[in-house]
Amino acid sequence: MADDVAVTQTLDCLGLYCPEPLFQTREAIDAIAVGEVLEVFSDDPAAEEDLTRFAKRAGHEVVSIDNDDGQLRILLRRLS
Repeated sequence: MADDVAVTQTLDCLGLYCPEPLFQTREAIDAIAVGEVLEVFSDDPAAEEDLTRFAKRAGHEVVSIDNDDGQLRILLRRLS
């Protein structure tokens, strides 16, 4: 678990389904500074794969992914 990571912004995508979590994550990560961390909560089954793929493609770091019975907490660090 990444409890020692300083989260800059939290994005609540619970109840939203593809492609909304991806769109909102892309918008939110563009709004924070390089090096800062975005925390995303989602219960969309596709979110883990979608956001991991997005981060890799956009050049960001997936700090951690916690899955608590279908509720995801994903930490993304903006690298560019």
